[in-house]
Amino acid sequence: MNTSFEFFPPKTEKGKENILKTAKKLSLFSPEYFSVTYGAGGSTREGTLKTCVAIKNIGQDACPHLSGIGASKTSIKEILNEYEENGLKRIVALRGDLPSGLGGLGDFPYALDLIKFIKQTRGSFSIEIAAYPEVHPDAESESLDFENFLDKVNAGADGAITQFFFEEETYYKFMEKCKKEKVTIPVIPGIMPIHDFEALTRMAKNCSANIPIWLKEGMEKYPNKEDHLKYGVEVITNLCQKLLTFGAPGIHFYTVNREEPTSLIVKNLKLN
Repeated sequence: MNTSFEFFPPKTEKGKENILKTAKKLSLFSPEYFSVTYGAGGSTREGTLKTCVAIKNIGQDACPHLSGIGASKTSIKEILNEYEENGLKRIVALRGDLPSGLGGLGDFPYALDLIKFIKQTRGSFSIEIAAYPEVHPDAESESLDFENFLDKVNAGADGAITQFFFEEETYYKFMEKCKKEKVTIPVIPGIMPIHDFEALTRMAKNCSANIPIWLKEGMEKYPNKEDHLKYGVEVITNLCQKLLTFGAPGIHFYTVNREEPTSLIVKNLKLN
């Protein structure tokens, strides 16, 4: 059973120090890798690479995200060269968010275009893709969104990470569709520990992730920060336990660059 942890590139020197401290603490759980996000339009290109290198320097595998939207084939080749030169062997390949003022979609308007390009030009990379059990916010329909997922799988993806969700049935239903279409790559549930419910609500709205009424009501019962944290840890621990019992091949934690509550959940699950 594999675990992985996701970070975003810090913008300040203090943030860089803190993320390394967090990575060192989470590395005690022997994760398969740490992934590092990539800002809209390549805005964190340098930060993504530097964060990955810093993680590798503490003896952990790092996996950069790479977005194709707005990029040229030349710029993507340069980035892939940088990744290879720094010993990075796995990529999360995404379409990416559309940055404001973007002049055009570039050579990779969809994640599928980027995946095909990487496979054709750099076959040595292992490619993770995004899966959307509750449908991508820009998708025209659920069926078309799943067809897009299948296209990415068939283009050579080696694994998938889901958008975060809070009810196990969401994953079960998605995996039933995968089973029906004979999808054999591992589909790892992406799980968001609850550290700030207001911020989580905003993120969920942006990515069309449903926050169930029972979770909202449960959070309202615990205005105290400490109790709020405990309840969130309990909810996410239970969710992860159900997913693992179901047969999920691992858990990918969206840490938001924090050690807790992720570390508390992993300890509860005894995954180290």
